[in-house]
Amino acid sequence: VQLQASGGGLVQTGGSLRVSCAVSGLTSSTSIAWFRQAPGKEREFVAAIHRSSGRPSYLDSVKGRFTISRDNSRSMVFLQMNSLKPDDTAVYFCAASRTVILSALRLSDSYAYWGQGTLVTVSS
Repeated sequence: VQLQASGGGLVQTGGSLRVSCAVSGLTSSTSIAWFRQAPGKEREFVAAIHRSSGRPSYLDSVKGRFTISRDNSRSMVFLQMNSLKPDDTAVYFCAASRTVILSALRLSDSYAYWGQGTLVTVSS
């Protein structure tokens, strides 16, 4: 599985941005996630869709603002980000796993496959 993230950029506070991830071999048996890492901070979970539940899971601080989606026919994963805040500034990484269990969905160690990251900068 190979992942390629894109779509990052500079946006003003309150603006919107959609980051994309091309996932080779994406199927319904693949769980997908977005993580982010801000300067000087640890990587943190943002959103995910587990292969079995199909329901999205979100970091509390992005609920209602971010939406994760997938298009298996196009092998694409998306993260739509609205009402962006300066605290959302980070490098965003897409990740994939064929084995992650539901209870470990938010743990970065659960994902074997990672994209290279795309930088999102929110100006105040």
